[in-house]
Amino acid sequence: MNPDLKSKKQNMNGIWFFGLAGSGKTLASRIFARFVHNPFIIDGDEVRQFISFDLGYSLTDRKTQISRMHGLAQIARNNHQFPIVSTVLMTDEIFQKCIQEDIKVVQIERPMDQLHKERKIYDTEQNVVGKSIKQINLNTFKIYNNGDNKFEKELEEFVK
Repeated sequence: MNPDLKSKKQNMNGIWFFGLAGSGKTLASRIFARFVHNPFIIDGDEVRQFISFDLGYSLTDRKTQISRMHGLAQIARNNHQFPIVSTVLMTDEIFQKCIQEDIKVVQIERPMDQLHKERKIYDTEQNVVGKSIKQINLNTFKIYNNGDNKFEKELEEFVK
């Protein structure tokens, strides 16, 4: 983990985890929620189920999805909640907005062989980020999940 991330925790107006399917974003969101005041988890899978059910999985639809999620984060902030967002994709446009709003963006990375074991989509589906849709390289904080309890401990250390 980038040591600079811990020192900036006090200045956060939210956090946005992004990473490939199966990387640990939902787990990271749940852990983070235990340590902040007024957490509001905005999970990409739930948003897709209840709001973005009209979208597919193309790159264009995924960009629309994260734009909607950014809007939900703004609503949460306007209501004195601490948004904890998790998505598979991140764009430079949303990343820049998050920087301006002091929403810290953290990429969660996990070895591809573990992702294949966690999620069959890498073998069977199309329009998968990390397979047919490339994630852009952003200069952001990264946390590595090797599938062990070290990941949880690193997240807990970050939020304390």
